Amino acid sequence: MASLQETGLDRYTEDGTVDLHGNPVLRSKTGRWKACSFIVVYEVFERMAYHGISTNLILYLTKKLHQGTVASANNVTNWSGTVWIMPILGAYIADAHLGRYRTFMIASTICLMGMGLLTLAVSMSSLKPPPCLEVNKGNCKQASKLQLAVFFGALYILALGTGGTKPNISTIGADQFDDFHPKEKAQKLSFFNWWMFSIFFGTLFANTGVVYIQDNVGWSLGYGLPTIGLAISILIFVAGTPFYRHKLPSGSPFTRMANVIVAAARNWRLPLPNDPKELHELEFEKYSIERAFRIDSTSSLRFLNKAAIRTGSTEPWKLCSVTQVEETKQILKMIPILVCTFIPSTMLAQTHTLFIKQGTTLDRSVGSHFQIPPASLSAFVTISMLLSVVIYDRIFVKIMQRLTKNPRGITLLQRMGIGMILHTMIMTIASRVERRRLYVARENGLVQNGGEIPLTIFSLLPQFMLMGTADAFTEVAKIEFFYDQAPESMKSLGTSYSMTSLGVGNFLSSFLLSTVSHITKNNGNGWILNNLNASHLDYYYALIAVLSAINFIVFLIVSKLYVYKAEVCGSINVLADELKERN
Repeated sequence: MASLQETGLDRYTEDGTVDLHGNPVLRSKTGRWKACSFIVVYEVFERMAYHGISTNLILYLTKKLHQGTVASANNVTNWSGTVWIMPILGAYIADAHLGRYRTFMIASTICLMGMGLLTLAVSMSSLKPPPCLEVNKGNCKQASKLQLAVFFGALYILALGTGGTKPNISTIGADQFDDFHPKEKAQKLSFFNWWMFSIFFGTLFANTGVVYIQDNVGWSLGYGLPTIGLAISILIFVAGTPFYRHKLPSGSPFTRMANVIVAAARNWRLPLPNDPKELHELEFEKYSIERAFRIDSTSSLRFLNKAAIRTGSTEPWKLCSVTQVEETKQILKMIPILVCTFIPSTMLAQTHTLFIKQGTTLDRSVGSHFQIPPASLSAFVTISMLLSVVIYDRIFVKIMQRLTKNPRGITLLQRMGIGMILHTMIMTIASRVERRRLYVARENGLVQNGGEIPLTIFSLLPQFMLMGTADAFTEVAKIEFFYDQAPESMKSLGTSYSMTSLGVGNFLSSFLLSTVSHITKNNGNGWILNNLNASHLDYYYALIAVLSAINFIVFLIVSKLYVYKAEVCGSINVLADELKERN
């Protein structure tokens, strides 16, 4: 039998992707892993740049800018929160106006500008206060307004740029696989696992090599290398341009959603027809011409169906198509799941703040001459994540496929839930380890002077390692879930949900840390002080563990009620049938 390629039926992609000029693209010459190789390599370098800054940022703020524990931790999480919340804006611009590729190119240039200015800020002596070895940083000369303005201005320029790169680069990668082609659909199921693999590969180098250079050679070189790496990554991405498949901008998703909500509110008194076919919908030909997907009416969020009741008006604020209504439902239905990811993201923020600060109080000696940088412990999150992703994709999924007959092995929400259970365990372990650290500090009379505790820094290893394993479940599932469940015309917006989760989680970490610090300090027994040996981080970690357990219970209820969207194509069913035949 002649193959599809030979008969010409498989010549062009079927999912509406085009080249950079809007022309249909040949399946054999574009997309798939060939195109993704450029994107994945870009992500390795980009993550090296981002984590080369973020991982050790709390130590730069305390050691060089002389900020206290709470202030520096909150500055890190506030900046990280901005980095992860800005993708909402980037997704809007991509989906509504410029498209993913052009939005990404402009944003990556802004990122490079921010990185260059940041390198300048840490290199010039006039842009930072004089050195100070005091344990209490309040006794040191503080950074001037100009010095703070340059440093934080550079950080937030970088945050602005990442708002356009982060929601679009992973979506561009996923766009390289045609959902209407069973083989490419199967490859797409593994894409997000290997996407996270590339992220954490770049992160691993940042958390080891870059962090070591910052602590032992100098911050100028330690920030300069990530800047060079980012420039190289942009060039690599541009080199892959001839092979990319592109999705055309489909209008503002926020406007389309607002149309539905307003139209439904205006028609709230009108009865819904018994037959959904009586609701307003465009002809199949209209969707075919625009390379869009038509969605049938569902009974979920039934009130919104009133936006499609025919009233004789054609105004977009009074009448919407069934497909437009269903797209709005898909975005709104994901919000409860999104809210349940905030607490796990809050716990993830601790690996860049308080976990690192703990490491500065412990014995960091490895052998007789080497001192491990505290921020390098984050490398164990990465190592654990890399191993867990490979084991999950190559072993766990295949075992679960036989048991569940699901091409993914387990559902995305089940995968997310397993990660949440691990997060609760992590904070429980962190609390017990911190209790041990404080005990050793008391036994050696190191509480008041805040001196180094005779306890190896590797006692923190379990909480870092388990965080990587938890991320292999929660973070990968989160990215794939919000991409997969978003309507086809709003993929960038859907992807930005996973980043919004990280953003809100970081802001929530700042709020929680400030609130707990203020309340406990007023009660005369501060949990988070500049001197960690006199603090009670064990209580703080226990509090987060309790919040995590409560959040998991809420997640179970929300996920039980969630209804996955119907597939717009039959590829996933083809994969399921092939799996049954193999078994």
